[in-house]
Amino acid sequence: MEELHLAIRFSCTSFASMLLTYTQPLLPKMHYVRPFNIMQLDILRHQAVSIMATRLGEPPLRKEVIEYISDMDSHLWSMRKSKANFFRLMSLFSGLFAVGKWFGDVCTWRNPITTVLIHILFFMLICFPELRLPTLFLYMFLIGLWNFRYRPRYPPHMNNKISQADAVLPDELDEEYDTFPTTKGADLVRMRYNRLRSVAGRIQTVVSDVPTLGERIQALLSWRDPRATVIFIIFCLMAAVVLYVTSFQVMAALAGIYALRNPRFHRKLPSVPVNFFRRLPARTDSML
Repeated sequence: MEELHLAIRFSCTSFASMLLTYTQPLLPKMHYVRPFNIMQLDILRHQAVSIMATRLGEPPLRKEVIEYISDMDSHLWSMRKSKANFFRLMSLFSGLFAVGKWFGDVCTWRNPITTVLIHILFFMLICFPELRLPTLFLYMFLIGLWNFRYRPRYPPHMNNKISQADAVLPDELDEEYDTFPTTKGADLVRMRYNRLRSVAGRIQTVVSDVPTLGERIQALLSWRDPRATVIFIIFCLMAAVVLYVTSFQVMAALAGIYALRNPRFHRKLPSVPVNFFRRLPARTDSML
């Protein structure tokens, strides 16, 4: 159960050549002109692991260790890896969630000074559209400078917390190291199968929401619900006429004022567009 850390430091003779490397493809040209299919990649991966296991046989190193280091069975189910990837996904979108929470506080006037400043910035971007992209890139530049003080000081090592290895259960670890097909008893396989069904059921619910959203968007113009399609195309015609006779800056300003309106003008019920969208049909109505 001990850990062995191997640190390798690379140096370059030409800084310009190193920067040019970032613009070049990772693989040779033929890998993009005539790429391998999934089966060929799997065969090559197995052959590479077999060669590595043969070369590392002296001193003795079991083939299972080489396969695990090479992520040969990364496509197989692992409760630990699923938890780790889930928390990686949550960490990735945590910034967006924080921005959404901050914008919600701005819209509810949690801090009136901040909301007034956002109004001023918004109207500046509306009145001077040439400042939108420069402001965006300048903002990202300032964020990069601010994060310089929090830059990593040491090379990244294996992280047990990110890998969920510090909180893994013995049964989950035994399932991860189990062979394929399994060699365990029927009762243990039944328990793991029921646990997998429970986890996959929650994933299935989340995944089903994505096509439902897309099918409702398609239903706007597919005449699946004739009344909803008529309402939408009439709205599109009216919107085209209004946007033709009204400048974009005015419409954007009105939309911003509506989004940042005072909480006393908010409704506790869902808005009209949300109610209309949720009533659109989806193919879940036709599924068994």
